[in-house]
Amino acid sequence: MVPADAIRVVVAYSPAPRQVDEVTLQLPAGASVHDALRASGLLERHPSLDLGAQKVGVWGKLRALDAPLREGDRIEVYRPLKVDPKEARRQRYRSHREKTRGS
Repeated sequence: MVPADAIRVVVAYSPAPRQVDEVTLQLPAGASVHDALRASGLLERHPSLDLGAQKVGVWGKLRALDAPLREGDRIEVYRPLKVDPKEARRQRYRSHREKTRGS
């Protein structure tokens, strides 16, 4: 049971495709995004994370590190894209089309 002056949040980070490091935390009311990241241990488990360079959001919307959290929030640390999503889709389509022609 969560005390009345506490909130429960989830911190998630995907260091690589199909890998997710997710932690559920109980924090004091008024905690910030940065407080949650620190309490999650994420920064220790993934030392390459640079919060100055990587974007952070809550439920898919960008947030500052000092943004306050609410009960049930999901904090997400975003890794940089290696390929533009539109270009990746084009490449998959081309690859699929070539495979179907060869069959």
